[in-house]
Amino acid sequence: MAFQPGHSGNSAGRPKGSKDRRTQLRELLQPHAEALIEKAVNLALAGDTTALKLCLDRIIPALKPQQEPVTLELPTGTLTEQAAAIFKAVADGEITTDEGTVLIGLLHDQARIQDADENHTNIKKMTSLLAALQPESVKTRGYYPRR
Repeated sequence: MAFQPGHSGNSAGRPKGSKDRRTQLRELLQPHAEALIEKAVNLALAGDTTALKLCLDRIIPALKPQQEPVTLELPTGTLTEQAAAIFKAVADGEITTDEGTVLIGLLHDQARIQDADENHTNIKKMTSLLAALQPESVKTRGYYPRR
């Protein structure tokens, strides 16, 4: 049976408004934040490599890899033809395999969206066809009569 709106599937779960463990720990550390930061900096300056790494990671966070935009002329045909153009561009060295993989993934996502859209359209058509075929008594009562 599906969950009823407004009713939890786990009535013994965490109460509404309660804080998670990370929030509780942050609140415990907050009054001491300045002293803890000063201590970490002093340890780092004294040669503690773990404290040094912690401080540097906060000062200079790791860079996220950024890709340059890919310019590639794709045919306006089918998704299969577009995928073939991407494979050819990778084979010819016009784009990297990583870029090709991302582009193929985008085509795959586009195909899934098109499938979902077609399914939705087909379901709407079938629903209206079924509604047109049903006797008037079934339409108003919302069930099929026994045969």
